[in-house]
Amino acid sequence: MKLSRLTATMGAFVVGAVLALTGAGAAHATENSAGPAYVALGDSYSSGLGSGSYDSSSGSCKRSSKAYPALWAAAHAPSSFNFAACSGAKTGDVLNNQLGPLGSGTGLVSISIGGNDAGFADIMTTCALQSESTCINAVNSAKTFVQNTLPGKLDQVYNAISAKAPSAHVVVLGYPRFYKLSGSCIVGLSETERAAINSGADLLNSVTAKRAADHGFSFGDVTTTFTGHEICSGDAWLNSVTFPIDESYHPTPAGQSGGYLPVFSSAA
Repeated sequence: MKLSRLTATMGAFVVGAVLALTGAGAAHATENSAGPAYVALGDSYSSGLGSGSYDSSSGSCKRSSKAYPALWAAAHAPSSFNFAACSGAKTGDVLNNQLGPLGSGTGLVSISIGGNDAGFADIMTTCALQSESTCINAVNSAKTFVQNTLPGKLDQVYNAISAKAPSAHVVVLGYPRFYKLSGSCIVGLSETERAAINSGADLLNSVTAKRAADHGFSFGDVTTTFTGHEICSGDAWLNSVTFPIDESYHPTPAGQSGGYLPVFSSAA
């Protein structure tokens, strides 16, 4: 095995272990003055894993001041801001650990969720460690889950949000494609593997967008803002295998401010 492949293997394996961890509890509300009471829910793409500048009190949730919820709150002065998103969260974790800040006075909610339910970390581990055909099979298995099982899990989360915050405007954020195809990468995963992983992200986004729409929520598609900034683009807003290893395959500060924040701001 080439050293570059081995590095990617080790990195993806550790990513799988780290992303399995979930934290509990929400950050304390920040009191401001003007806009709607805002609650940020979701997984690592909303907590800001990969962007650094973590709130030490958030522990393994890795909530970053450079994440799009914190950036939006700093710019728009909501009447309160509860940052509950947590690295590694699945739909069940949102239901069990993150809904406490929601209430009748909540005016705005953001959420990204579903990637961990679909087995993102396991797929990256499999594709780095095993054969191309095994990688493709793992992606296809995840697609089956996304089509057949994830919609019901998203419905549970969305129903719970609506029940606890009936007046809130809810914005569901999707996920970027990881790779620019025919890009600058000359080592690591094959082009076929990269294309398969991208297609999995596209399906996850389309299913999530449909469930969001059926609940009357807005959907923020970040594939547009991340186009030209994928891994292998030469100007990536996503970490490839990096250290700390848990930040691999997550948005950089530029990915949060340039990829997620404009989409959320437009939909909010």
